[in-house]
Amino acid sequence: MTVGAQSPRRRDARRNRELLVAAAHEVFTEHGLEAPLDVIARRAGVGNATLYRHFPTRVALIDAVFRDPLTDTIAVGEQARTALDAWQGLSGYLEAVFSVLAADRGTNDLMTTRLQGIDALDDVHAHNRRTVEVLLDRGREEGTVRADVTTEDVLFALAALGRAVPALTTATTPDAWRRPLALFLDGLRRSPLAPPLPDRALTPAQLGDVLRELGPHRAPRDRATEAPHPHR
Repeated sequence: MTVGAQSPRRRDARRNRELLVAAAHEVFTEHGLEAPLDVIARRAGVGNATLYRHFPTRVALIDAVFRDPLTDTIAVGEQARTALDAWQGLSGYLEAVFSVLAADRGTNDLMTTRLQGIDALDDVHAHNRRTVEVLLDRGREEGTVRADVTTEDVLFALAALGRAVPALTTATTPDAWRRPLALFLDGLRRSPLAPPLPDRALTPAQLGDVLRELGPHRAPRDRATEAPHPHR
């Protein structure tokens, strides 16, 4: 087959891929990462078999959709770490993260749970952890953060609260998350009247287990790796 005959195929394939990524971003934003893949194919105007050829698994599609947007979170974290005041850096960082969690259900699923197989997501989780760790350490040194709070305490609370954000904003107003976040931040502040935190903090491994159980990618069927049937 000549090169000229192949070029239209390549253009069609590239266009179909772009349509699928754009449609998946819309559907994931509206409905989260467990949205039916058939819906994505229909919105893109292609067949399910076409989706399957470009993205053999749900994870592959998620990676293509969110790889670039996830890097924006890293940039926000880098900026927060350089804040002159650690408390302002921490509160500003969490507000920026929650504004994304409220606007995009797909990103919410990614940031508040644990999904295997996406390198960019692993990098974001690691960077997020380090950002929180750096700002908590600085806050303790500056006397604004309570001494007994750990990075895992904060990450667990943020995941649990973040999972509730879409339901909260749907039932009320788009900025309704600001009130519970303000309450949470107030609990991190150092106060001579605050009693010690009870029990032990989560270990990093325990936090990972908790995030996996939060879903939406849980056993017995791992929908994160689900692929559309190529003949449907």
